[in-house]
Amino acid sequence: MTKRSSGVLMHITSLPGEFGIGTFGKSAYDFVDFLEETKQTYWQILPLTTTSYGDSPYQSFSAVAGNLNLIDFTLLKEEGLLEESDYSNVNFGENPEKIDYALLFEVRRPILEKAVANTAKYSNVLAEIEKFEKDNSSWLADYAEYMAIKESFGYQSFIHWDEDIKKGEKAAREKYRTELQDSIRYYTVTQYFFFKQWLALKEYANGKGVKIIGDMPIYVSADSVEMWTMPELFKVDENNEPLYVAGCPADDFSPTGQLWGNPIYDWAKHKEQGFSWWIYRVQESFKIYDVLRIDHFKGFSDFWQIDKDAENAVNGTWEAGPGIELFQKIKEQLGDLPIIAENLGFIDAKAEKLLDDSGYPGMKILQFAFPGDDNLDRPHHYTQNSVAYTGTHDNDVVNGWYEKLSESEQELVSEYLNRRDDETITEAMIRGIYSSVSDYAIVTMQDLLDKDATSRMNVPSTVGGNWEWRMLAEDLTEERKEFLRNITVRYSRERA
Repeated sequence: MTKRSSGVLMHITSLPGEFGIGTFGKSAYDFVDFLEETKQTYWQILPLTTTSYGDSPYQSFSAVAGNLNLIDFTLLKEEGLLEESDYSNVNFGENPEKIDYALLFEVRRPILEKAVANTAKYSNVLAEIEKFEKDNSSWLADYAEYMAIKESFGYQSFIHWDEDIKKGEKAAREKYRTELQDSIRYYTVTQYFFFKQWLALKEYANGKGVKIIGDMPIYVSADSVEMWTMPELFKVDENNEPLYVAGCPADDFSPTGQLWGNPIYDWAKHKEQGFSWWIYRVQESFKIYDVLRIDHFKGFSDFWQIDKDAENAVNGTWEAGPGIELFQKIKEQLGDLPIIAENLGFIDAKAEKLLDDSGYPGMKILQFAFPGDDNLDRPHHYTQNSVAYTGTHDNDVVNGWYEKLSESEQELVSEYLNRRDDETITEAMIRGIYSSVSDYAIVTMQDLLDKDATSRMNVPSTVGGNWEWRMLAEDLTEERKEFLRNITVRYSRERA
């Protein structure tokens, strides 16, 4: 990673545009231009994987497959795979600042089906698809089958499928491959669309000197192709259903803890296999990202294990994770990689040692520095090998957070940051991280735009109403660009 640099956290879905959700189209390229113009080095995004119930990018049907909502229709039109009339009169949502996921689920599919059908017109496109299938044979066929079969069972998780296909019996899989050819083809070709558009966007960003920080969730979903095809890697019962689920104990975000519901890894089995699946997963990630943020790094030292029938995450047990051995294996196979460790939550001495041993930069969240007594999240305690944030997708935006503080707490924040009379609290907080000793500083787009609490991306441990925020094109004013460019140069974080 480049030393003394900065960037912006903004997920693709939050970009402005005409299709009800941010896509890989013109707005994404415009965003890269904005990052170049303001001398940023990084564009940090959330996981690009396909989303499931609750619309969370951290609950995916696949650890590799991409989110079809991000495919841009205009780009497909430019390739001759769609006509503008195929989508120009479609209602993708009434509110340009909120994503209506249920509506998109209904209206995007028929349009994408037309594009898939139109690939038959072009021999060069068919050749590209065939190559894409070969290059991604390690995951693509299983994913496409899983989604097609899931759809045939009313989108239910595989644990509710008929017993023979639930267990992945060879004869059953062959039967479904024959019966569901069209659906399997749809899920195959749309992945081709996704990766072609994303890699073109990434190439454009890299050409402008902008690097992509991607995000890898530690866990996979219980409703995922990995659970169906490789249940031996998880703690499951004789029906391949999870015995335990993941989460975290009570914290500042939730008094009853966070019950994520993801299956727990059988780390002994992963170790027995030389952590080959993890090496593969990291390798796949670096095909599409320049830097990788690994979510819930604490879970690799030890993790909170909860009974599958628990109503909340209060009662669980701390279990040992794989520790530094996993990352040593990754380094042996893949070399030194630019990885950021999301070391938030209950960080004890064991977790701190794992971070130190790994050598990865950890995260510092300025919101966590207040209120309370002096703590390590205050910038005067930061170390160079760290990434400073105003907040993350799980935090409230700065304005929402600040408004919840008492008057005396607000005075403490302003005093510590030496806030000027003409300075908004978001500007003071951004100055706090940009002026810090941390090698890397990342500001959320909401904070850069001085947005209020309605723009919050996610409230942990809640389902529904999250991941919906979108910016408007007019939000990004010349004044906001000038502020970011000036503060970047002032604190020597400009792109080389």
